[in-house]
Amino acid sequence: MSTMVPPLYAGLVDDACLLPPSPVGLDDAVLKHQEHITSWYSDLIGSLLMPASLLGTERVPRLTAALIGDVPAAALPNTVEKLRSSGVLVRHLEAAVARRGEDPQPGLATLRTFAAAGTGLPLYAEIPLSWGLLAALDSVAEARADGVPIAPKFRVGGLAAELFPTPVELAAVICACRDRELPFKLAAGMRHATRHTDPETGFTHHGFLNVLVATVIAAGGGEVAEVAEALAATHPVPLVEPARTHRDGPRPLFVGFGAANVVEPLTELVRLGLINGGFE
Repeated sequence: MSTMVPPLYAGLVDDACLLPPSPVGLDDAVLKHQEHITSWYSDLIGSLLMPASLLGTERVPRLTAALIGDVPAAALPNTVEKLRSSGVLVRHLEAAVARRGEDPQPGLATLRTFAAAGTGLPLYAEIPLSWGLLAALDSVAEARADGVPIAPKFRVGGLAAELFPTPVELAAVICACRDRELPFKLAAGMRHATRHTDPETGFTHHGFLNVLVATVIAAGGGEVAEVAEALAATHPVPLVEPARTHRDGPRPLFVGFGAANVVEPLTELVRLGLINGGFE
């Protein structure tokens, strides 16, 4: 008998197969995504993430997708309109508001202007984990209070060691979002369930299960040190039990992350006994 994915993991993993470093063709991506969302594990799957830069380079079929704003912000309204007119149901928009070290406020203002245009799209503002972060989170919270459907997104990995926040740094960000009642998305570097070091690069990556458990702790009132402890765990044992305990409740704060192959996080959750493999 087909088994539902526990509510804790509902929509956790976005399908990022169209994104670098090794994107597949659009037609293949759409077919594969359709397989995922009609499978026994469909409840685990979030949106198909489609780069805005694909528009005009490939024929875009009728589909449901989230838009990654990898084009200039000024082009986003026209891009959304073109996609909608071609039959694409755009679920939300994710766009960077600044490069690392730049002031995120102008980019946030641009997204607010975009929202004011009446597109109705939920927005995820990718904010660098650097200078101006807390003020940017305050601005996002103010915008949400004014009815703007916006939330932050953070990149927690990349091609340099400094792009991977430490457990304490990420814990502080999670608690800052908790204190402002901000849901958030994560991107980059979330390759496995638990924290691990890549033997090829030497970079230590955050685990998506670490983040999930850390956000449960934060939502329960945990302090930065407690949240950081969950993020720092390199073995699944201290993570599995709290995940099992909260499996039937909604996931707090952590909206989700993208995976180039959504079967990989699924397989790890099955191996950890957190999803039973589709049968009872």
